Amino acid sequence: MNALTVRCRVPAAAALRLAPGIAFGMALLMTASANALADDRPTLTVYTYSSFDTEWGPGPQIKSGFEEICGCTVSYVAVDDGVALLSRMRLEGPSTNADVVLGLDMNLIAEARELDLLIPHGQQLDDLDLPIDWSDDVFVPFDWGYFAFVYDSQSVETPPASLRALVEESDLELLIQDPRTSTPGLGLLLWVKAVYGDDAGDAWAVMRDRIVTVTSGWSEAYGLFQEGEAPLVLSYSTSPAYHIVAEETDRYRAAAFDEGHYMQIEVAAATNTSDHPELARSFLEYLTSEDAQSILPVTNWMYPVRNDDVALPAAFDNLIHPSEALLFDPETVRDNRSDWVDEWLDGMSR
Repeated sequence: MNALTVRCRVPAAAALRLAPGIAFGMALLMTASANALADDRPTLTVYTYSSFDTEWGPGPQIKSGFEEICGCTVSYVAVDDGVALLSRMRLEGPSTNADVVLGLDMNLIAEARELDLLIPHGQQLDDLDLPIDWSDDVFVPFDWGYFAFVYDSQSVETPPASLRALVEESDLELLIQDPRTSTPGLGLLLWVKAVYGDDAGDAWAVMRDRIVTVTSGWSEAYGLFQEGEAPLVLSYSTSPAYHIVAEETDRYRAAAFDEGHYMQIEVAAATNTSDHPELARSFLEYLTSEDAQSILPVTNWMYPVRNDDVALPAAFDNLIHPSEALLFDPETVRDNRSDWVDEWLDGMSR
């Protein structure tokens, strides 16, 4: 008789009529049986960034939603931010325990592909609602947005109207993230490069004294912003929607820049070291499902990749809409990232 048979053949009413000692023993047996069943489930290990795997992030709902259909257990392993995720994959190599890597962005996919750790997703993704055409056979996009400086309207009456105005004319202090560990930090590095070109190092040198701190990830910088450490923080154009929906305030707003805003597309991929490659592929497919897509705009506060299937909160109607999307192709970022980070370090140390 297996554990499942024991559990099914002892109705709750019958158990209540047993002597207390016997009932207690049966309860222990039922608990042990349930645990045994749970232990038989395969575990899907998902490497991601810390804000994804928080009680207010999308991680818990994505986990429970997928576990309802997969017969598996999802286990997250979180690092500070997306660039740190790539670094961990590079460090672990073929010995990685990751079945899925979730939270790289388009700026990192050329480097991630060269690790030779990822497998094709096997999906048709030509029907996704993205600002660009998507034909990559390894990386599955699951949300997207624009980087923006979010400001506190109680302390900033007139925010800068352009990146050049922020750099050259403003005296506002700001919080940013490290481009060596953070995808928003890397996004700002590329944003400055797109606007200033060969003069990007000089732009960083001009801004340096007004940068209160450089954090390793987005969560720490945004927390400091909310504590009043600076009136500006590098975040997303969609971040104010959180405050409108969750806190019923429009105090925090995104500054619209005339040059346009750098775009981010977040992706996930399955590894070739996984013992459960089909389960990993199923997880990637779930990420673009209506169920998962409906979770992301109100937890990760980004745009979904399937607009037709997801009703966005009314707060999204009040967000800025960048006049131009700035974006380097992944190969250009791969070929220049190290030099451009050195340029940033040089500008920040002058």
